[in-house]
Amino acid sequence: MKKPDNQIIVIFGGRGDLAIRKIIPSLHALYIQGIMPERFAILVTGRGKITDDTYRNEVKKAVAEAHTERMSHDDKGFVESFSYISMDPSVAADYNFLAERIGEARDKAGTGGNTLYYLSVPPELYKDIPRYLAHQGLNNEGDGWKRIIIEKPFGYDYASAVSLNAALLEYWNESQLYRIDHYLGKETVQNILVTRFSNGIFEPLWNRNYVNHVEITSSESLGVEKRGAYYEDTGALRDMIQNHLLHLVGFIAMEPPSSINSTSIRNELVKVFESFRPIKYEEVGSNSLRGQYSGAHVRGEWLEGYRNEANVDPASTTETFAALKVYIDNWRWGGVPFYIRTGKRLPTRVTEAVIHFKPTPHYLFSSKSRCEGCNQLIIRIQPDEGMLLRFGMKIPGAGFNVKNVNMDFHYADLASGRLPEAYERLIYDCMNGDSTLYTRSDAVLAAWRFLEPVINAWKNDPSIPLYGYPAGTWGPEKADDLIEEADLTWRYPCKNLADDGVYCEL
Repeated sequence: MKKPDNQIIVIFGGRGDLAIRKIIPSLHALYIQGIMPERFAILVTGRGKITDDTYRNEVKKAVAEAHTERMSHDDKGFVESFSYISMDPSVAADYNFLAERIGEARDKAGTGGNTLYYLSVPPELYKDIPRYLAHQGLNNEGDGWKRIIIEKPFGYDYASAVSLNAALLEYWNESQLYRIDHYLGKETVQNILVTRFSNGIFEPLWNRNYVNHVEITSSESLGVEKRGAYYEDTGALRDMIQNHLLHLVGFIAMEPPSSINSTSIRNELVKVFESFRPIKYEEVGSNSLRGQYSGAHVRGEWLEGYRNEANVDPASTTETFAALKVYIDNWRWGGVPFYIRTGKRLPTRVTEAVIHFKPTPHYLFSSKSRCEGCNQLIIRIQPDEGMLLRFGMKIPGAGFNVKNVNMDFHYADLASGRLPEAYERLIYDCMNGDSTLYTRSDAVLAAWRFLEPVINAWKNDPSIPLYGYPAGTWGPEKADDLIEEADLTWRYPCKNLADDGVYCEL
């Protein structure tokens, strides 16, 4: 892996949870692998008034608590690369001081003008910071490149996404904007492309002629924890489906890119989003489902319902479970349903995509169900990352009794392999100017445009029910009704909690 250009890294919100838990440990992981720039300096901003040494001690603690491979590596150079700037990012005058400090850091470190800005701040600052940086000329690429990493959410709905995009593009070029979605940094997500386009046995089957349906699940066993105020304004649809899961659909459904580069891959992703069959307002009830977890005893412990969580309205209608049925109207996928679900307080934490292949045309060995013996390709995103292929084999003995068996691969089986954190890969890519795994503005807007009818109907139509489901279950029972074929249900990755364990197939 090549070393990035010499550069300054500016982290807005450098004392926040994201910076401490993800950004700084990811930079440290790059440092101990020897793939940070030859010359670099890291400036972090915060509203508190502390010294550089105080913040460097916070960096040491963050690195010590992270899971990066510290070994006996000398961290002194990494820690001393940090400088702290006390400023209010919502105050334009404070950027005069920031510009001075950036100039001093460039001179001291000898980095030149290359600068990466990371916005680890609340979304209400996404318009202010880029604008105030531009007012100081800190977006000017005359002396080197300038790039901004922006965390989700990229808007709250279609109108706000359009407004945010216009505000960013007023001062910055699209090529300078890196909208980060950490799901795209996961090795198993990227491996979808390799599985499809480097193996001759899969791509010929990857279409409506051989695929019965596609299922994507992202479940969390935790509730909203201390994020009640945030979740009340967001919900499962905005939090997970609009960005993470629709991008998984894009990687699974996209056409082969002309080459493995940012423009080609992102062009194909946008084509998928633009091929989503629009969900009419009157169809929302039959193509989507929402739920909210209620209190329940799970393994002897009482788990509060969503409405009893801190900072949640006792009469809240915010969904903690969301499921969609999506069609992609193009030549490859016409008529194949994509089922997507996500939820809080489900039995386990798991994210996976399942390709359900069509049954054989003549059911020689199965009389119970049309898809009892259907082959499945299961792509496990997390945890226990890997892939699993399910197919029928004869049970030894008389007769032709068939049992589904698994042929699987686990990343953990690679003794010398290491799964880098998603943020580690994405930050490294931005340092090198590779935007392949970052979200482009047209993809963001296309995703919001597709979900707009669902958002509006759930908000305004009281006839669309909000189903309850007990904490520790797989969501509302009604979710099975989304699946068109009567003998099919969702795949449940783990066995019942009554077994007192998480017995996943991978």
